[in-house]
Amino acid sequence: MEPATDHPSDDEILVFRDGMLRQMDFARQYTLGLLESVPEDLWGVQPQGFPTHFAWQVGHLAMAQYGLMLFRMRGRAEGDVALMPGWMRKRYSRGSVPATNPGDNPPKSELLACLDRIHAEAMAFAAQAPSSLLREPTEMPYTGFPIKLGALLFCPLHESIHAGQIGLLRRAHGLEPVR
Repeated sequence: MEPATDHPSDDEILVFRDGMLRQMDFARQYTLGLLESVPEDLWGVQPQGFPTHFAWQVGHLAMAQYGLMLFRMRGRAEGDVALMPGWMRKRYSRGSVPATNPGDNPPKSELLACLDRIHAEAMAFAAQAPSSLLREPTEMPYTGFPIKLGALLFCPLHESIHAGQIGLLRRAHGLEPVR
């Protein structure tokens, strides 16, 4: 699918941004609801025939939100190494392979705390992002427009894709579906 070649006006960019913030909040609450009752002992376990587990999904969502909503928007900032350490970026980036030994993953509480910190910082930053910043060109992945706004718009879609995978993991582990 070709991206749109016409760019939205400054007012439209801010409407899109604010809609994305609401979608991202909804998607994250849905994801957290799926993860809430997952026992720690299943956190890093790949069900038979599945190439992933809960820990990888959560680490990947944290890494992606950092990349799409912070790094891509403003580059590296002071404090980012603590927010998104290099080892975490490498372990959970696209194309990485989930650790097969459950003990090789950070505990559930640590990954969820990281996800929370990144979400809070990314949402606060995006809420203040001016249309001039969001109009700047960007590289894939994005949706709708090949500008930074498109990277923001991709984030809740990406979250929803992984929420579906988390829901499927729940079922593969014999956990009750949330919906």
